[in-house]
Amino acid sequence: MLYFLQVLGQSEDAAEGAAAGGMALGMICCYWIVLIGFYVYMALALQTISKKLGVTDKAWWAWIPILNILLMLELANKELWWIILMFIPIVNIVIMVIVWMAIAEARGKPNWWGIMMIIPVMNIIAPGYLAWTE
Repeated sequence: MLYFLQVLGQSEDAAEGAAAGGMALGMICCYWIVLIGFYVYMALALQTISKKLGVTDKAWWAWIPILNILLMLELANKELWWIILMFIPIVNIVIMVIVWMAIAEARGKPNWWGIMMIIPVMNIIAPGYLAWTE
């Protein structure tokens, strides 16, 4: 991204520089809109899963970055010390899959839905499926 901005900044006159800066700003704004959209989607899905599993008093934790991990651990009936494992590279991927597998089982779905969380497009579909299906 930085290289892209440097290339856009190499222009011959001020108008080209302004246009390049405007394009870069537009791209960054689009990126943030998509990022916020995904965050809202995941928080809503986790909040819905929480309510369906009977953890209604902590459902709002889905919106707060570290608390949402604690909420997932509670939904998966895992110990709270597992959050330490979430900060270890590579181990965090395995632990997150295990947690999502347990959440899927708690929702009455096959546990392979947790494995789907490591597949790029399925990690968007799986939380919605677990949240909004019966």
